[in-house]
Amino acid sequence: MVEKYAEALRAAAPTIGDHGLAPAEFWRSGLFRSAIERLRGQQAAATKEKYGFVERALRQLKAAGLIENHEFTGAGDRHDFHVYMPDKRVCVFEAKGCLDGNNTTIFQRPPNAEEFLIWSLCQNQGSDLRAGVWSGTHTRIGAKIIAENVHVEALIVWDALCGSSGRPCPKIAEGRGREVDGVMVPPPCIYLFPRTIPDPRNNPKPPLPKVETVALAAALLKHFGGDERDVTEVQIEARMKGASVERRTTLVRGERIVRQSGWTELKRAAR
Repeated sequence: MVEKYAEALRAAAPTIGDHGLAPAEFWRSGLFRSAIERLRGQQAAATKEKYGFVERALRQLKAAGLIENHEFTGAGDRHDFHVYMPDKRVCVFEAKGCLDGNNTTIFQRPPNAEEFLIWSLCQNQGSDLRAGVWSGTHTRIGAKIIAENVHVEALIVWDALCGSSGRPCPKIAEGRGREVDGVMVPPPCIYLFPRTIPDPRNNPKPPLPKVETVALAAALLKHFGGDERDVTEVQIEARMKGASVERRTTLVRGERIVRQSGWTELKRAAR
């Protein structure tokens, strides 16, 4: 699809915009290549801004003694950061954007990870975060956990827009949060996945962890003023129906069911 779209874009390029150039002049002008480079630069800047927020948050955790160190590893791997805890535990996370795209499922848990998390940094102010989180937890991450037998401890939903005028957060009005570079940000939202991988025959409804056992999530909540109100359990059940595997996802916050799916056939093929 990308290749076809790229070719269609190239073919239509001379007719887009009000540059007034004939096709031959358009291609000689370098306008198309310059526009592509500008878009690439804007994308790189957006990624840099997202990672900058992560770096600032992790530096605060280190200064508070809640983590020992961290390093960026995203240049060549499908995971972006290693975080080393005071007890020597290795926490690894993959930074994502909004959760409603297929890129959400592109990650690998490295062998040395004692914890593996997804950190969603959604920079689209118009994005519906509730719909995105549901898409990410049920349709994408939850399905991958079962289909590919990969364990994810938690999902962090938190970025620089949280609490801003573009994305107001009630936690700020409650007086909860902490300053990051002079800007008040609310505590992160944490979504806990099952302690073990759901299996329709041997492990149909695995238990959920306590947030305090997920070291990086617990450190973020402690430092940035979070508590149990910021934690949602992602209960994933699996069952057989004939020859098909079905799953059901339930989001629980406190004692309240926030959202629950019906039984959904697992369509992702296990690798």
